Amino acid sequence: MRRKLAGDAPASASAGGSSVPSEADLAQLSTAISAGEDLGPFVRRAFACGRPEPLLSSLRAVARDRESEIEELCRAHFHDFIRAVDDLRSLLADADVLKGSLSASHSALLSSAAPLLASLESYLAARALAGNLSSALASSHRCVRLLALAARANDHLQAGNHSLYLALRAVDAIDLDLASGPEPLPLPALRRMLLSLVPAARVHAEREISREFADWMVSIRAASRHLGQVAIGRSAAVRQRQEELRSKHRPLEESITLDDDGAGDLDDFAAATATSDGADGAAAASFDLTQLYRAMHIHQTLALGERFKKYYLENRKLQLTSDFDVIAATPFLESHQVFFAQIAGFFIVEDRVFRTGGGLTSRVDVDALWEAAVGKMISVLEDNFSRMQTANHLLLITDYAALLAATMRRYSYPVGMLLDVLAKHRDKYHDLLLADCRRQVAEALAADKFDQMLMRKEYEYSMNVLAFGIQSSDITPAFPYVAPFSCTVPDICRIVRSFIEDSVSFMAHGGGGDTYAAVKKYLGRILSEVVNASIQKLVDSGSGLSVSQAMQVAANMSIMERACEFFTHHAAQLCGVPLRAVERGRRDFPLRKSRDAAEALLLRLLCSKVDEFMRQSDGVNWIADDPPAGGNEYANEVTIYLETLTSTAQQILPLPVLRRVLIAVLVHISERIIGLFLNDSVKRFSASAVTGIDTDLKMFESFAENISSLFLDSNQDSAASEMKSALVEPRQLVNLLMSNSPENFLNPVIREKSYSKLDYKKVAIISEKLRDTSESYFSTFGTRGARQNPKKKSLDTLIKRLKEAS
Repeated sequence: MRRKLAGDAPASASAGGSSVPSEADLAQLSTAISAGEDLGPFVRRAFACGRPEPLLSSLRAVARDRESEIEELCRAHFHDFIRAVDDLRSLLADADVLKGSLSASHSALLSSAAPLLASLESYLAARALAGNLSSALASSHRCVRLLALAARANDHLQAGNHSLYLALRAVDAIDLDLASGPEPLPLPALRRMLLSLVPAARVHAEREISREFADWMVSIRAASRHLGQVAIGRSAAVRQRQEELRSKHRPLEESITLDDDGAGDLDDFAAATATSDGADGAAAASFDLTQLYRAMHIHQTLALGERFKKYYLENRKLQLTSDFDVIAATPFLESHQVFFAQIAGFFIVEDRVFRTGGGLTSRVDVDALWEAAVGKMISVLEDNFSRMQTANHLLLITDYAALLAATMRRYSYPVGMLLDVLAKHRDKYHDLLLADCRRQVAEALAADKFDQMLMRKEYEYSMNVLAFGIQSSDITPAFPYVAPFSCTVPDICRIVRSFIEDSVSFMAHGGGGDTYAAVKKYLGRILSEVVNASIQKLVDSGSGLSVSQAMQVAANMSIMERACEFFTHHAAQLCGVPLRAVERGRRDFPLRKSRDAAEALLLRLLCSKVDEFMRQSDGVNWIADDPPAGGNEYANEVTIYLETLTSTAQQILPLPVLRRVLIAVLVHISERIIGLFLNDSVKRFSASAVTGIDTDLKMFESFAENISSLFLDSNQDSAASEMKSALVEPRQLVNLLMSNSPENFLNPVIREKSYSKLDYKKVAIISEKLRDTSESYFSTFGTRGARQNPKKKSLDTLIKRLKEAS
């Protein structure tokens, strides 16, 4: 409606163009007034057009209409107005009567209430007095209570640090009353005294508990070393117990499955470990943290909990740093146990504080301390290991560090980096150990006279033979017993066994990785780099060894072959590896080079001795008319020497070794006999000389056939054949020289059958020396007469054909 009027008003004004309002204008204005609408748009429009007169006219017209309506309304209700005025006059009369009645009642009330008002005033005065007395009594009770709290706080402060918390509770009650009481104390002096008591008591409590905490810090540092030593000692006991149980289970490990008893033993193993862990936990519970917890609680009560946590952590860091300086004054070898024990005790305490301290330390804080300690230990170990030159010292430190790692692992501290450092230096440890073993082996070889070892008692046999599994029979021999080896063998076995045990100890406790694989690797090194190299050096140098000593060295190497099997089994047993797995992975004899060198030395000495006898061949009469009776002297001496040697050697040398040596000696004799014919000093020899050599060969062949009976374990016929084959070249040569038809050598079939080992050039040279134009040459081989010329002719033909072939 308002919008409609606002839009239509200008149109009306412009349409009329006069000051007289139209019917439409009046109707719109009347409708707006009746509806209670805002007349502002009409007024603004009128003044905006600069023509307010029409609006005023319209308003006056509307006012006149309203006056007319009022007059009509009054005329219509005139009688009602008269009746209402009459009623009003009657009501005024009744009101005057009521007013008089009220006035009378008021006067009566005032006269009767005067005594009551006096009593009320007395009551109010008494009530005020009672209120004042109650307030005074409440204030007195409050003062008495505060004084009692102050006295109680003073008593607790004087009672000692264990009552500080009760004293602080009393002081807190006083402070709370003073701060939140309904009104201040009526005694200013008492208030001032109490206000000064509260901070003084708190300062005193903080000072006393800080002093007690400082004393605890000193005492816990002293206790940490003992605690670490006890914990590491129990770790060592656990390890020893585990090793004992592991040794007990080794027979079970060799079986395919475990029976019920074996399973029970394994349960015992687990129970023993759990018991040891429980005992270690009991040791950790033996130190007292009451003073620490009391200090923390007091500081929390004083709203200083966070500051105390920082203070505790800073002091513990300083203590750990000072613990690192334990090794500064003394050599690390002497102080390493104290150093590791102090660190172990420190972190055992920290673990307990972390688990029971109610948030005093966090895992991040403890881990940061542990990382700092591990870094310091790694630095110290690296520095000392780099300067250490003794394997035992390195093993001692490594073993204790490994025990520390085992101890701290039970408290959930990561020890991988520490173990990595120990494993990193295992090569250096074994290098030092190998150097010690090399010196010991060299000393053992230098001290040995290479005589057979004599054992007079059974315990000597057990200690030197059974302990290393080098016995040739399970039957205990009669005593005194002469062993087939010298004292070097058990000495070297003891050195290698000690090396294995030290290596296993290092690898099992600090070396990391596959223990058996690493131990087997280092076992191979000591056998090849130390034992093999030392024996080979001894053999190569000769060192003035006699034949008997060289024979003993060769015999020792055969025994060492059995000992190497013991070494492998011993390493596997210590590492808990089943022997059946070791049998599958067996390798070649690691001392093969030194064994071959020892046999070569023995052969070289034997050949040298044979050469001494063979030099007597200079006394052989090469142009004698008659052959020597019983052969040449050198052959007899060589045969006697070889027979004597064989009777001694078969008590010492294993038959395969003796067989190889004798065959090689016979081969050497064969070469020497051929050399006799080829010697430049022999310009010519007779048939009698050939017959003498034939006799010598028969002696050597008889010796070869006789000794072949020694090798019963092998094929005796094969042994005899091998022995005789060593002499086949001189035998074929002598047979050719004694043949009636030497030219048969030129026949390929006959040569392959009877002269296969002979060389053309050697035959040509030797045949040239045998040729003789005298008739006496052929008289040795046959009757005189017509048959002599064909034999000579055959030899000449042979010589001629051989020269043509060359």
